[in-house]
Amino acid sequence: MIIKKVTFIIIIEILVLMIGGCTSLKVDNAENNNMNVSVKSTENEETITTIEDFSSTDLPFENSIFNRTEMFTDRDLEQNPSLDEAITLKLESEQEIVIDEEGIYVINGEVKNSTIKIDANDDAKVQLVLDGVNIINENLPPIYVKSADKVFITTTESENYMEVSGDYLNDTDTNFNAVIFSKSDLVLNGVGNLKIVSAKGNGITSKDDLKITGGVISVNSYADSLEANDSIRIYDGEINIVTNKDGFHSENNEDSSLGYIYIQNGVLNISAVDDAITGNSFVIIDDGIINIETSSEGIEAHYIQINGGNINIYAKDDGINATSKSNYDGIIEVNDGNINIIMGNGDTDAFDSNGDLYIKGGNINIEGQSAFDADGVAELIDGNVIVNGKVLTKINN
Repeated sequence: MIIKKVTFIIIIEILVLMIGGCTSLKVDNAENNNMNVSVKSTENEETITTIEDFSSTDLPFENSIFNRTEMFTDRDLEQNPSLDEAITLKLESEQEIVIDEEGIYVINGEVKNSTIKIDANDDAKVQLVLDGVNIINENLPPIYVKSADKVFITTTESENYMEVSGDYLNDTDTNFNAVIFSKSDLVLNGVGNLKIVSAKGNGITSKDDLKITGGVISVNSYADSLEANDSIRIYDGEINIVTNKDGFHSENNEDSSLGYIYIQNGVLNISAVDDAITGNSFVIIDDGIINIETSSEGIEAHYIQINGGNINIYAKDDGINATSKSNYDGIIEVNDGNINIIMGNGDTDAFDSNGDLYIKGGNINIEGQSAFDADGVAELIDGNVIVNGKVLTKINN
């Protein structure tokens, strides 16, 4: 059965502030409990209504797609699939295996310059079960999904390794850029280990949705480690990232409601030269352990909502950054969770919103020169906030 996305039309009213325009507020290091605040205003600016008017699933975009109950299917979450009717395929070096029919395929073997190509019907669901796979290629993806409805890559209790050591070659209609490259929805799950090394490109690329629901996945990449056009969704598992670019990157240039990242749980360890987690539209974190060991910006999106989890960030630019998209200002909303942010030296902000900032709960501990920078409303409604060892009780606006 094909699972179809459900689109919710969310209409966000635009209010004109009658108090002299939108305020830009910056909170720097405190000498006492009331942080020093500098305020500047511009006349006749528009801003969206406060985050209080949004439900837990509403987003400040027209045509937004987000429903927690539809983020993952039962099959996405099945870590040990039945192999009773599975077909076993033995890899061979210098050969391409083409899978053109729906089914479950158990893959094993240690090879060089071998590609598993999936070229099935648009309604086909194909599952690759990795059972001790080692593929080292010079310039082509070890796994290439050309066509299918959805592809599952599932690890047994085994060690699996994939690497592309050189520059990627392209075919007539595809610019390859990743060790696992998919034009269809892609799900990674299982109970084993999968290590991916990409010397000149991305680790995993999906042109649709990319989901990770189990297993241990380690990616060392020159470019983005995990990249998707429509969304990156994390249900559980352990993900270890080392990258010269972005750790998690989701971007859709045609639909501003897509290009999002949703983290429900799991353990994420990220070392990134650029952004650790960046979404074109929104990033929502409900739970999990997120350790951003180094980054330029820790978490970036238009709308960032944190509802729980243990989040540790070291950033050299902004720790958590909401950027402006379309006709809407950026928003950061913290409802719960434990957030520890250490900022590098220079003109850096732990929380930087190009629109509004709402702290409504949770425990936040910040070390750095600037704790908060917001161009719009900035409110500490509830929660425990400590900046450089001092308790913050309110933000004067």
